[in-house]
Amino acid sequence: MARVTIEDCLQYVGNRFDLVLKAAKRAHILELGGADPMVPRDNDKPTVIALREIALGYDITQDIVEVPAEKKK
Repeated sequence: MARVTIEDCLQYVGNRFDLVLKAAKRAHILELGGADPMVPRDNDKPTVIALREIALGYDITQDIVEVPAEKKK
């Protein structure tokens, strides 16, 4: 079981709200196979992998692409 604390992540992300958004977007990308994890999977779910990547200081924003509002519908 992975133990990732918010404090480990907050030193690389501005606040808790940004942390949730970035981790969720990264986890979604990992789930869809759009990127390879930067840390070993260790049978962890994509959400835990995303949080571990953030806690270790990896730049996860390189794979996050904003979808324009007109394409979301």
